[in-house]
Amino acid sequence: MGSYIIQGGKPLSGEVTASGNKNAALPCIAATLLTDEAVVLKNLPEIEDVHIMFKILQGLGSEVKRLSPGTYQIQTGDISGTIDEVLADLIRASILFAGPLLGRVGKVALAPPGGDIIGLRRLDTHFLAFEALGAVSQVTNDRYIVIEAATLTGSDIFLDEASVTATENAVMAAVLAGGKTVIRNAASEPHVQDLCRMLSRMGAEITGIGSNLIHIAGVPRLGGCEYTIGSDYMEIGSYIGLAAATGGEITIHGVQLEHLPMIRLGYKKLGITWVEQGQSLHVPAHQSRVICTDVSGMMTKIDDAPWPGFPADLLSIITVIATQMQGTVLVHEKMFESRMFFVDMLIRMGAFIVLCDPHRAVISGPSRLHGALVTSPDVRAGMALVIAALSADGRSEIQNVFQIERGYEDLCGKLHALGANIVRKD
Repeated sequence: MGSYIIQGGKPLSGEVTASGNKNAALPCIAATLLTDEAVVLKNLPEIEDVHIMFKILQGLGSEVKRLSPGTYQIQTGDISGTIDEVLADLIRASILFAGPLLGRVGKVALAPPGGDIIGLRRLDTHFLAFEALGAVSQVTNDRYIVIEAATLTGSDIFLDEASVTATENAVMAAVLAGGKTVIRNAASEPHVQDLCRMLSRMGAEITGIGSNLIHIAGVPRLGGCEYTIGSDYMEIGSYIGLAAATGGEITIHGVQLEHLPMIRLGYKKLGITWVEQGQSLHVPAHQSRVICTDVSGMMTKIDDAPWPGFPADLLSIITVIATQMQGTVLVHEKMFESRMFFVDMLIRMGAFIVLCDPHRAVISGPSRLHGALVTSPDVRAGMALVIAALSADGRSEIQNVFQIERGYEDLCGKLHALGANIVRKD
């Protein structure tokens, strides 16, 4: 799975350009199954998850053409194959083929989706949405997920949690269902909005995009389109964190600033801010680097929440940044009970962290990190370990970097451009 050899301990400075949003690219790729016409997707990140999604599409009979870096044309005539079990096990996003396959051919059989090991990731919300549209779901003895529907009929759906992927699956199944569908308690993250806008360009009738109440009027068929994926605010937040932790000065281009208000508030609690300039932002080297207390003088807390709250995927990054700031902060990860276990590796590197329980950690800084041998457990914790290694004195080796490269485009190239000493070993 490869490893990174990193020699850390110096500020990183320079310019990078944001890649396309990974979490928008994956459902948009799956949604190309909803039409037999060609769909051109632009600004796709060249990452492992995207390439695996393409392999799954090709196994289903789709033709995938790379027109230029980040631009692909996908066309699916007859769906003639099945979802490869090995590929499904590699990424969580394989579940996103359920909605379009159900809408297009009325049946899907899917091996259990894989992906990051960050705790229980239930699928019940997907099943409830599909069943509300008239489908029957079951898990077979060999753990295959089988969903069938003779016809799909619009319905009033209340999701039991504001799940991003369940919302995306419900939307993709409903756009070709007969009648009208209302999805309540829907997720509204920018990547959900990207999917809905792409479907609208294909001819779907969707209103309420960006809200928790989505209305869909089913249509008989969808057509092809061209669509440009938005920028990846998780990657942007990661490079802001890289500048903050190493004491460097980084300018990030291609930023959708409307995605960053809550991220700005979270970083401000750690004494980190930036200057916005058009579609770019500049993280200066000179920052207060002091963790704020709340208005009563108590320890501050940073916790995650559904959009527009602070994104869960950046809490791993926040945790590393906090080790380099002056003061103490409580990080509360509410969604996944295994995501915070990576702090054991930060402690091995010299961080002052108390893991209170699977969801909460208290971080005190600044601590002088030193190089160590560590392993990436998931995409975001892996990037957090890269930032830690670049902040640390000495040599670090990060193993299982396939997990990191599932979510970060040309990571070594971008880090080299910022002055990082990083080498990838196969």
